[in-house]
Amino acid sequence: MRFTRPRDLAIAGLLAAIVLYVVMQAAYGSLPPLPTLAGVTLVVVALVDVVLGFSLRSRIRGEGTRPVEALTAARAVALAKASSMLGAIMFGAWVGVLVYVLPKRGDMVAASNDTTSSVVGALCAGALIAGGLWLENCLRTPDDPDEPKDR
Repeated sequence: MRFTRPRDLAIAGLLAAIVLYVVMQAAYGSLPPLPTLAGVTLVVVALVDVVLGFSLRSRIRGEGTRPVEALTAARAVALAKASSMLGAIMFGAWVGVLVYVLPKRGDMVAASNDTTSSVVGALCAGALIAGGLWLENCLRTPDDPDEPKDR
């Protein structure tokens, strides 16, 4: 398994932005208003990633009372990769909505409210990307102490 590449996240986010922008063009008038705090659930998952990252990092480095089991580490890696990818997709989706509603906020009250919702959602999605990448970084195993270090 390889570490998450920024390119993969950027492609997923860009595709989501394009799809949501097209959907907004086709159906914005028939959609209900977006809840202002719709993206906050992403921050909850990001916080779980960060806390889990701190816990597992110390245990992987041997500072904890018990080592990390292989299955636990594999599940944490899967959570980290899924979190960063979901964050990228949701960031793209919120940016797609924002790009659509931002020019219309002076004309429609709903677009003005949806602008706030999309900014909050994009920030929360960014937090999820950061949390997932942090967890993935915390799961890196330390270098073998017996190997000579090239500096």
